Amino acid sequence: MYDNGGVLQETVDEIAARLGAAATLEDRSLKLLAYAAQSGDIDTVRQESILRRRASDEVRAYFEGYGIATARGPVRIPADAELGVLARVCVPLRYLEVTYGYLWLLDDGTLTDERLASVAALVARAARTLAQEARSRRDLGAYLRALLSASAEERAQALSPPDRVDLGGPVAAIAVRGSADRVAALWTLPRDVLADPGHPGPGGPLVALLAPAAQAREVAGRVQAMYGTAAGVGDAREGPEQAWRSWREALGALRAAERVPGLAPVAVWSGLGVYRALVRLAPADLRALAEETAPLAADPELARTVEDYLDRAGHVRESAAALGVHRQTLYYRLGKAERLTGRDLADGEDRLLVHLSLKAARLL
Repeated sequence: MYDNGGVLQETVDEIAARLGAAATLEDRSLKLLAYAAQSGDIDTVRQESILRRRASDEVRAYFEGYGIATARGPVRIPADAELGVLARVCVPLRYLEVTYGYLWLLDDGTLTDERLASVAALVARAARTLAQEARSRRDLGAYLRALLSASAEERAQALSPPDRVDLGGPVAAIAVRGSADRVAALWTLPRDVLADPGHPGPGGPLVALLAPAAQAREVAGRVQAMYGTAAGVGDAREGPEQAWRSWREALGALRAAERVPGLAPVAVWSGLGVYRALVRLAPADLRALAEETAPLAADPELARTVEDYLDRAGHVRESAAALGVHRQTLYYRLGKAERLTGRDLADGEDRLLVHLSLKAARLL
């Protein structure tokens, strides 16, 4: 999808050669993008970064504690034996006042300010390359919107050469509820993820994403954390031509994540259980089903008691223990619910109807 990897690799190789220092280049999320052949000592952090392609959360917090995200010039980070960190210099890759990544140089004491200044043009080239990539990703938002469209004509246009984008295998769609008071840095996502931060959707703006299926759950969690809202993940599909189906599932999963505490904050379509059937119902049908237990709506504790009892397949002892009440109290509440709804919880069909109705009420 991107052809900037070669530019970044050439740049980091040239910087390492000029300075005689081990060099790595990472994006804003500390995901490894390029690294030069090792020379001299190597520490645990550099080794793990190369092997795992990403720094651990602990190491990331340590480095960010030195203010690298907002620094306008090189940041010198001392050695830390406990973390396995050798002394290094972090050079933020900034373009038009935005930090797009970091250049890391292991420092044996010879990286003076003058020597660092000698590679300023190469640092600027790397920053510009990352900024161009970020802009390219934003342009792909329109492509993704067409790919997920309900219109077969729009989807066909997006899938026709030269517009088609190949993510290299099974894909999964992700829907994340946006936030009016928070702007997320989506350009820090893995390079093979498509994102449309302004996708229209029910209940307000959505962030639509398409990721390799193996990365989808991780990406959904990361973007949900950026916004502090909720996310839904659709099932995997073999390629972009079926992404719209996964998107419909992602929307259903998002709806469940927003309404059902046990599924929040990130719900996966394959793990929704009975909610997979309920979110497919038309709004009018869902409301009609919820009306079956409307008399319980005025007493949330009573509704929760019945739902918990039915969730546990009618096991009185387990339900009473989970609710923290005596079994006689549970029997009393169940009897009250039967009188209010006119349904017999000992009858299989009545029990099923009440159970589905309570689940439908959650989605409303």
